Amino acid sequence: MSQNKKIWVLFLCTHNSARSQMAEGLLRAMGGDKFEAFSAGTEATRVRPLAIKAMAELGIDISAQHSKVLTEYLSQPFDYVITVCDAANESCPIFPGATNRLHWSFPDPSKATGSEEAQLMVYRQVRDEIALHIANQVTFKP
Repeated sequence: MSQNKKIWVLFLCTHNSARSQMAEGLLRAMGGDKFEAFSAGTEATRVRPLAIKAMAELGIDISAQHSKVLTEYLSQPFDYVITVCDAANESCPIFPGATNRLHWSFPDPSKATGSEEAQLMVYRQVRDEIALHIANQVTFKP
């Protein structure tokens, strides 16, 4: 996959519904043509509407993204596989074909309670934490 000199990154989470989806959208927006971003989960569910809404606030549209299971990518040689939740990190300690394996632990915004606005605040916080991690990863190399 790196033959075109782009850095191929797979973000993994449990349900591929929020954190990994936001990370995929953020890397696509922030990484420009240097990256190919993907996301998957240990099980597929759906992309959460509040994740879509939080990303739209930054002008990033993830509404066309869909939840995928990691088995779709097992044969792919990624430059980086990054787990964004502790459960996925424990479920996938080794990922075949990954040159580099990282773990970034973020709270699950889908567990937020309260009003929609209160829940959205949690999605925003997690989104911003993910963006900060991506911005600080200047060492990404194919």
